Amino acid sequence: MAFPQGGAERALPQLVWRPMRPSDIDAVVEIARLSFPDHFEARACFENRLALYPRGCFVLTDGDAPAQGYLIAYPWRADGAPPLNTVIEGLPTDPAVLYLHDLALHPETRGGGLTHAVVERLAEQATEDGWPAVALVAVNDAVAFWSRHGFVEQTAPGMAAKLASYGADARYMVRRL
Repeated sequence: MAFPQGGAERALPQLVWRPMRPSDIDAVVEIARLSFPDHFEARACFENRLALYPRGCFVLTDGDAPAQGYLIAYPWRADGAPPLNTVIEGLPTDPAVLYLHDLALHPETRGGGLTHAVVERLAEQATEDGWPAVALVAVNDAVAFWSRHGFVEQTAPGMAAKLASYGADARYMVRRL
């Protein structure tokens, strides 16, 4: 597949979602910086999530080229969200949902429908693992985006205070499996 660029055609990369590796963290940190400038998270947070639950970490890439997107998810408590930019010591002993912490694409990769495959892959994997739902906090006015992926806004007791650090537009959303 190719597209015109200044009168010439350029081959498009064959981007696919694969499990994240420690060597992907530099690209993931850069994508996060570009995607969530108001929600900074340090490199240690990404390393932490990958170490705690590698099964929920994916990158969008063309072979071994730098990642163009990422998704991070891990078991967590229902009606809860970990604080931003925090290294967590361990997964909760009483997790009830798979928490989708982040999904982001490099700005040059957005708009091609590339997120659908990984969201569905995560949902299938969560179902296979026995999770009843996937939960997330939508930021950057992303409620409509997540609604298209089957997530529904939830009002959970005590979540308003937790969501405050995520910004005024933050919404807790759940996709039942």
